[in-house]
Amino acid sequence: MSDSSSKLLAALFAEQRVLSVTEVTEKVKDTLESEFFALHVQGEVSNYKRHQSGHWYFTLKDSSSQLRAVFYRQWNRLMRFEPENGLEVRLRGRLSVYEPRGEYQIIVEVMEPLGVGALQLAFEQQVRRLAAEGLFDESRKRELPLLPRRVGIVTSPVGAALRDMLQILERRNRGIDVMIAPVRVQGTGAAREIADAIRLLNKQAKKSGHEIDVIIVGRGGGSIEDLWAFNEEQVARAIYESEIPVVSAVGHETDYTIADFVADHRAPTPSAAAEIVATELNDLDLRIEQLQNSLTRVMNYYLLLRRSELRDLIESQGFVETAKVVSSLSAKCCELEKRAADAVEKHLRNSGTRLQNAKRRLEATDYRALLAIKSARLDALGQRINRAIQKRLEFQQHNLAVAASKLDMLSPLSVLGRGYVLVKDESGNLVSQAAAVKSGQRLTLRFEDGEVGCRAD
Repeated sequence: MSDSSSKLLAALFAEQRVLSVTEVTEKVKDTLESEFFALHVQGEVSNYKRHQSGHWYFTLKDSSSQLRAVFYRQWNRLMRFEPENGLEVRLRGRLSVYEPRGEYQIIVEVMEPLGVGALQLAFEQQVRRLAAEGLFDESRKRELPLLPRRVGIVTSPVGAALRDMLQILERRNRGIDVMIAPVRVQGTGAAREIADAIRLLNKQAKKSGHEIDVIIVGRGGGSIEDLWAFNEEQVARAIYESEIPVVSAVGHETDYTIADFVADHRAPTPSAAAEIVATELNDLDLRIEQLQNSLTRVMNYYLLLRRSELRDLIESQGFVETAKVVSSLSAKCCELEKRAADAVEKHLRNSGTRLQNAKRRLEATDYRALLAIKSARLDALGQRINRAIQKRLEFQQHNLAVAASKLDMLSPLSVLGRGYVLVKDESGNLVSQAAAVKSGQRLTLRFEDGEVGCRAD
């Protein structure tokens, strides 16, 4: 390059301020965010990823281009459904630049699926996920009690559904107690209230005297938005965990919610739920009468069969011979029974006679003189025993005194008392000869009242 060209380039750079990469990125970001702050875009979702922070990251694409997108948690938590790869969506947001990479992206604020409503898509996603967990399994669903004593109802306290259910329960069976758990059945927080009410009734039913046999969960008809609380996962899990059978009665006959799939029984309407739970007394009376008639017919038929079998048995040859043997044994048993009764009666008479004779002998004998003689003899024997014991003790005491005197005479202590001493060496051995003592040896002298140490000189 010539010197003139270099000077020209230097002059050009000198006239313009050189920007850093960060400054360029910031300018692009400001331009995009100010120019495309309210953008509506339609495309297909791909590379969808849900981050542990709760943010959604995906790519929006069409046949020839693609656009990175992020749906932050503070916005996507308001969505009923979750995007899937291949789903066609329309979204609203604003363009921005991810500065660390210098890539532009759309920050999503609202999203809706195309071809199917957002709530319908959320419903289908929820159904697939809970079905995979086994919440809809028919094997876990329980039969409803035939004659419930207490019914729990989870619904709005001001709705027509509650009034209709109470009227039907009163008309069909007045013996049923009703425990109402009032809740909101639509709007924010309704699902939480419904789930808490189901758990509260289960907890209450564990108290003695407050048992609940069945729970009705429901409300009147409405749009899918109105009924959405009964599609929430927390309501489905509360019904699944309920230890009491649950009847779902949400909306009209054509309305289906996830609560219907989880519940032990689905009623098309709240009124139908009350009719299912409370069997009418007249129907019960009719059913009991039918069962009684059926039982009577079965018993008559059974007796007829038994009579026929008995008649055939009587007419058979084997039965006649058996009947003769039984008759003979029966007569023999009667004879033995009579003989046993006679023998017992005779034994009782003899025993009674002996008892009377013994009683007369006892009454005729005077035992007072005999008792006096025996008592005097007993006293004499007692005195003799006491004298013998006293004499024996005196003899033993004398012998003990003599032995003690002899022992005292032989005791070395008595010798010491007369002025003698015992001499012991350092090992405690007795010294009996003077020749065994060495000069300067330490000795111990044992007197009657103690010991004294000394040294031999």
